[in-house]
Amino acid sequence: MSDYSLTTFGASGELTQVRYALTAVGNGETCLGIRAKNGVVIACEKKITTPLIDESSIHKVEKIAPYLGVTYSGIGPDFSAVLCKARKDVQIYHSRYQDRITPFMLCKQVADLFQEFTQSGGVRPFGIGMIVAGYDEEHGPQIFQIEASGTFYCWKATALGKQGTQAKGFLEKRFSDDLDIEDAIHTAILTLKDSFEGELTDKNIEIGVIRTTDPNKEFKILTQSEIRDYLREVE
Repeated sequence: MSDYSLTTFGASGELTQVRYALTAVGNGETCLGIRAKNGVVIACEKKITTPLIDESSIHKVEKIAPYLGVTYSGIGPDFSAVLCKARKDVQIYHSRYQDRITPFMLCKQVADLFQEFTQSGGVRPFGIGMIVAGYDEEHGPQIFQIEASGTFYCWKATALGKQGTQAKGFLEKRFSDDLDIEDAIHTAILTLKDSFEGELTDKNIEIGVIRTTDPNKEFKILTQSEIRDYLREVE
């Protein structure tokens, strides 16, 4: 019975539907985030199932606010709904307090929504995991991972998706606290390249970056031309 009921614990003490949601995340495309000493980078695979699809219409890295970006693994329409809610939360906070919401506070609000959907009737858990990159005026650049269960943590480097475990192992070997943002971008590409099936090109990868050298600390999604240059640098 617990296989079908969202709010009933199984014999092993877990919510089965939440485990299934985490499985959906584990079946998604690999995405990752890395915090450098002078910025943050998030990146994600963007597998195109047929050459007939216009790849520019598919986005795996999105901007939440000028200083916040996100990528995900899992079910695309679920991500679209949560992204819309997150953007609305940013605007509500700004209109109420005339201030920027911190990455921690935004991730907590999203995580609270995820958790609510694990114990409410008539709904199902979100089948996505998210990696949020942001800049905090007090704590600097930050990376947060939000899981389908409602759990969220601040990370130095993390990965989600089908090759998430392998990518984390790769990051553990290469990460250091004094990593420069340009080296972090190279590491992100090499990590995805290590587990990618086929050739990694500017059309099947997306990258977003925040650099502390930028006066506005703006989250920028790299263009295909910029990604091509980085791909050549890591060859």
